[in-house]
Amino acid sequence: MTYRTGDHAIGHQYILDAIDLAPIASASYDFILSSHSLEHIANPLKALKEWLRVLKPGGSITMILPDSRYTFDHKRPITRFEHLLEDYRNNTGEDDLTHLEEICALHDFTRDAGVKDQAGFRERSLHNIDNRCLHQHVYDLALLRRIFAYLELKVVLTDASFPHHLTIVGVKN
Repeated sequence: MTYRTGDHAIGHQYILDAIDLAPIASASYDFILSSHSLEHIANPLKALKEWLRVLKPGGSITMILPDSRYTFDHKRPITRFEHLLEDYRNNTGEDDLTHLEEICALHDFTRDAGVKDQAGFRERSLHNIDNRCLHQHVYDLALLRRIFAYLELKVVLTDASFPHHLTIVGVKN
């Protein structure tokens, strides 16, 4: 969809999967902002490489993710970088439910107002490809820095801020 003011196009709205931004030209954006979305992606390195494809050299990427210490994920371990690499190398699809048992076993329902009981949560989670409600992976700032190093992004800011946000900003070489 193209937005217009009079005779002038002012932008486009794309509704795409984060791992496939094919309609967007390479090196066409100055910055990317992702807020509370990467944790829902089964193959985050695939998504990030696609985001970097559309980012101009010298462009910046800002990501905000939940700090699991203060969310319903606090009982889950931080995902290992090697696991993310394995997901990337195996071309893990967004329909992946590998983490379902761990998520259901360690989800703190007292910190999730949208969940009534474990059975309902599990049923909703089985349809994750449609609703993308699962947190596929759990992050901390050390893991985010490692991801940015792998992607050759220069980290210019990291922050853990109240009430439960992790922020990292990087610049594409």
